[in-house]
Amino acid sequence: MTAVRPGDIEGLLRRGPDPRILLVLVYGPDIGLVADRAARLVKGMASDPDDPFALVKLDGDALASDPGRLVDEAGTIGLFGGSRTIWVRSGSRNYAPAVDAVLKSEPDGACIVVEAGDLAKSSPLRALCEKSSRALAIPCYPDDARTLSELIETTLRERGLGIDRDARELLAQSLGADRRASLSEIDKLALYAQGRERVELDDVEAIVCDVGASVLNTLIDASFAGRMAETEREARRFRQEGLDPSAMLGAALRHALALLNAKLDDPSASASTLVANWRGLHFRRKSLVETQLARWSPGALRHAVAALQESVLACRRADADLAHAHASSALLRIAGEAARRRG
Repeated sequence: MTAVRPGDIEGLLRRGPDPRILLVLVYGPDIGLVADRAARLVKGMASDPDDPFALVKLDGDALASDPGRLVDEAGTIGLFGGSRTIWVRSGSRNYAPAVDAVLKSEPDGACIVVEAGDLAKSSPLRALCEKSSRALAIPCYPDDARTLSELIETTLRERGLGIDRDARELLAQSLGADRRASLSEIDKLALYAQGRERVELDDVEAIVCDVGASVLNTLIDASFAGRMAETEREARRFRQEGLDPSAMLGAALRHALALLNAKLDDPSASASTLVANWRGLHFRRKSLVETQLARWSPGALRHAVAALQESVLACRRADADLAHAHASSALLRIAGEAARRRG
């Protein structure tokens, strides 16, 4: 495998991988970024994305049941010739044997993009791709402060807008764990500021921060603190206000990762010490976040992160009503687990 450094990823997405590469694995905890990068790769590789013979979409669960299918699809010649692109989207089952088989085969002219979730170093799928000279792996981690700033500037510039420094900093604080959710918030802000030259602090507070302050933070804190009734009530309110369920899950995932990072950065510190060192945490949230840090272990938080990532995938594949159901159910399950940990 050729390791792709973070600074080289954008260039690779623009020009495409080396023709000698058969399979590209896109994985990581930022599900929105994984989906975005996989889609960009497929668009660049497929001769005609609208031609079902040129672009084949497969589900990982189907490959788990029939490991030989990926080899068959990769070896099939398109109706009108030309290269064939295969887009594999992960399910809940292990389809590493299918990937192993295709990497050992020699299909002519096939390009395969595998869109996966957060894979541990020991994951069979990741291990296979890292050992193969015919595979390439692109990790997708949550945007850091520098990347978020660049994303905000670039996205708004494409829409003919600049942004004041204090507005950009405040916006960045509300984004991060999921690229798709971040872009959704930036798009809403750009639409709100349409017709003007610059986005100002008041715009960010009106469009982005009101959601975080009035609904999202209350909902997320209630869930991770184990307040079932409040979680259910705030989830209904979230839906009644017409808010995006992906924003709910993105905020929950972002918060779970923040809790996990706080616990891992200083494992011996008390919950009160961790809260005192938590930069940017609003004073009204400190008591509840302290409760959360005392209640959740790193292992339990990793399980919560994995569950939220699965919910993000399910939400993406569902219609609006079902997406809200997936998001609400995920937060209620977390609230139930937090309540169980009260003792």
